[in-house]
Amino acid sequence: MGAAPAVSPGTLFVVATPLGNLQDLTARAASVLRAVPVVAAEDTRHTRRLLAHLDAHPRLVSVHAHAEPERLRQVVGLLAGGQDVALVSDAGTPAVSDPGAELVRLARAAGVRVVPVPGPSAVAAALSAAGLPADRYLFLGFLPRKGPERRALLGRAASEPWTVVLYEAANRLAPLLAELADAGQGGRRAVVARELTKVHEEFRDGSVAALAAHYAASPPLGEVTLLLAGADPEERRPAPAQLAGLARALLAGGMSRKDAVRRLTETTGLPRNEVYQLVTELDT
Repeated sequence: MGAAPAVSPGTLFVVATPLGNLQDLTARAASVLRAVPVVAAEDTRHTRRLLAHLDAHPRLVSVHAHAEPERLRQVVGLLAGGQDVALVSDAGTPAVSDPGAELVRLARAAGVRVVPVPGPSAVAAALSAAGLPADRYLFLGFLPRKGPERRALLGRAASEPWTVVLYEAANRLAPLLAELADAGQGGRRAVVARELTKVHEEFRDGSVAALAAHYAASPPLGEVTLLLAGADPEERRPAPAQLAGLARALLAGGMSRKDAVRRLTETTGLPRNEVYQLVTELDT
């Protein structure tokens, strides 16, 4: 008997799904979700409702942010065995501040073809309607809740010359804005994009301080995207004590002194030799 024919691997489709309004699902995404035998979902209960809306009946597999490596290997095994799989998150584009990046990495390492099916993205939606420059921007996603990495990223946001985009839980928006105001960013222009594409969609802009006061008095609900206008050159130049604090935060976060000098030179516009001297003399 001859050898069994080799099985061609399936395709992993990375499918963007609506942020809220189901009409934002692309025709291509709907076609893929109806056709694939398996859907890897962040929350199977949430995705089941979308599939029911499409009258689609694939097998659902849970691949959430804390999925065990064995579960990811099982999905890659299905792909290696010839089955197509669609990867979806609860809303928006998988692997962009959502689960999925590790599954994509493993699939690529296994020789599986990965195909994006683009569509809704909270980053793009917020930028498109915020009225802030978007030819270049810095996306920081969800900040760590505490620690040196959070301080380092807030320092980066404070000195960034481009628009900065962050995600934040609704109950932590007011404290984040207050933290930015306390760090000298109270006058910075900002836009809060909330509940994008949903019934209670809101865009509110103003100074960081004004928005902090508003949301402290009227706590928001739903999904939140925060956009900060780029710092002007004067705002970007920190005082020596602030620069030292930024440097300490970067070093505490595991960055080498060389990389910290490069990062601070890029984000503050200060001469490299000035930053180098401060960082090398810093007693951490």
